[in-house]
Amino acid sequence: MLTAIILINTERTRTMEVGEALAEMEGVSEVYTVAGRYDLVAMVRVSRNEDLADLVTRRVSGLEGIRSTETLMAFRAYSRHDLESLFSLGLE
Repeated sequence: MLTAIILINTERTRTMEVGEALAEMEGVSEVYTVAGRYDLVAMVRVSRNEDLADLVTRRVSGLEGIRSTETLMAFRAYSRHDLESLFSLGLE
């Protein structure tokens, strides 16, 4: 599983519209509105590099209302949530 974070700047009045469109895309697991330099952050989880390339270069960049993006590839996850779920297997 490949994980990527896409940082997105939108046209001022289209942030909500773009966020909703992104959330409907296959491979996009979550979309957040954020404060700071970017307007949206999209969390992407796909199985192949080709899927990520298609998502970023064709589907995301083709959305009306996006001004710019920056994509970060995740190498390793450090998450309390993941660790807790691992240790709780079979304890229910």
